Amino acid sequence: MQQYIVITSINQATESVREFSKLMDYKVIVVGDKKTPSDWYCENVDYLSISRQREIGTSLYKVLPYNHYCRKMMGYLYCIENQAQVIIDTDDDNIPKPGWKFPAFDGEFLQTSEGNGFINIYEYYTDMKIWPRGLPLDKINSKYDFSENQLKKGLKVGIWQGLADEDPDVDAIYRLTNNQSCYFKEQGPIVLGKGTVSPSNSQNTAYIKELFPLLYLPTFVTFRFTDILRGIIAQPIMWLYNYHLGYTDATVVQKRNPHDYFQDFISEIPMYKFGESVFEITCNTISKNFTLVENLYRVYDELSRQEIVKSEEMNVLTAWLCDIEKAGNS
Repeated sequence: MQQYIVITSINQATESVREFSKLMDYKVIVVGDKKTPSDWYCENVDYLSISRQREIGTSLYKVLPYNHYCRKMMGYLYCIENQAQVIIDTDDDNIPKPGWKFPAFDGEFLQTSEGNGFINIYEYYTDMKIWPRGLPLDKINSKYDFSENQLKKGLKVGIWQGLADEDPDVDAIYRLTNNQSCYFKEQGPIVLGKGTVSPSNSQNTAYIKELFPLLYLPTFVTFRFTDILRGIIAQPIMWLYNYHLGYTDATVVQKRNPHDYFQDFISEIPMYKFGESVFEITCNTISKNFTLVENLYRVYDELSRQEIVKSEEMNVLTAWLCDIEKAGNS
């Protein structure tokens, strides 16, 4: 199975990149930007400089801004062109633990009940008062009873979300008010039932080939919203095709790059404002009468109509869909 790890970085090769480069059975891709050092190099890593990116996904390359996290999509396209079966998202400050890997995409897993809306998945892995970035603020004090999930079911997982120890993916409100480190309990995988949602990010996340179009990172939203928006949209679309989002133990340790927490908070405001609306719009827009790609386009078209994303988003999405179709047929 062709498994690729995609990272974007503006730093010299970090400890995270070097450790991922040592893993057998994975190909590591680092996507550069204008701020990335011109002499960037790491053994066993395929580095996509700006000049190399011109040769990949020509439609997308023309519309992507520089110095932007969404350039990671050039790495996804490169993987698809090279017959990837699994694409794994991570960042250059996430260090893989010994034995790092994801569960199988098909198997028997514990599953939450269905139809619960947003839940705090971190509650399953820790007793701390902590929540994932993207959880609606009015759900911070809500509790979900995980004790009912005693039976395993045969399920198809389309996206695995691994957790991160020490400095996990949380929002700026947590960091500004607490910022306590967290080390999650080893609970094993759990899969969300249809209609039950929890935020999914791009920090330790694996996508199966059939869902590669859902890797699209919205470009005209804030940096702290882009991967969360992607994950909210992906979940209802997956359910149409009997795929699920699964969570698994912390398999990386995050040594977080420096952040301005207040600026993170400003960047997260659209996430707080629109997260639940995006979920409702997605559920009301998609249909089994359309393909996965058509449903993805229809959702963004409706989000554009409702001014949750800018109209320019449709140009980038169209380029992405055009290029992944070409890459998949190459």
